[in-house]
Formats: sequence, structure tokens, C-alpha cells
Amino acid sequence: MKPKLHIKKGDVVMVITGEDKGRQGRVLEVHVEKQKAIVEGVNLVLKHSKPNAKTPKGGILKREAPVHVSNLMLIGPGGKPTRIGYKIDPKTNKKVRYAIKTGEVIK
Repeated sequence: MKPKLHIKKGDVVMVITGEDKGRQGRVLEVHVEKQKAIVEGVNLVLKHSKPNAKTPKGGILKREAPVHVSNLMLIGPGGKPTRIGYKIDPKTNKKVRYAIKTGEVIK
């Protein structure tokens, strides 16, 4: 059984703990099995690369490394970090995410 995560690709999140605490970015990838996500501009690491077609010279590149999802908090509709809840939307009868603080539906 796959674990469920509170964030999805494309969400804007804030890092709540660790070296990059307070930084915000868009989720580029989510690795569900590892419970990690790659966030744009967060947890940058140096990657040594050999020369190839993309980088003829090779060298040292900066890349985003995965961050555990427990260290991320979704930015709600009000622009502030919020916890996520789930409820059934009465209009469409589908499960939706909503911001705990404001009660607004996310996406």
C-alpha cells in the first residue's frame, strides 16, 4: 500500500525545519515511496559532472536534493503556511484538500 502525502507536484511549500528553514518554493517532484520531495531553490547541493552533450565542459553544478515531506508545510490560499485536512465536497462528491486555518479548499 502506498503512503499518502499532504503535498503534490506544483504546490508551493515552506520549509519548517532544517538548514533552509523559512524558504519557500514550488514542488518539482514527489517521491512517494521515499516520502521526499524536490523543492525549487531549496536544499541545493553541488554535483560534479563529467563532460557530456549537455555540458561540454563538465564541472560543478548546483542541484536541488530531496527534502523529507515532514519538513514541508503547504502555503494556503491566504499566503501563509497551513496544515491540510481532507473532506468530501458536497457539490462534486469528491475528496478535496482544505486549509485547516481558513477552511478554504485547495485547488
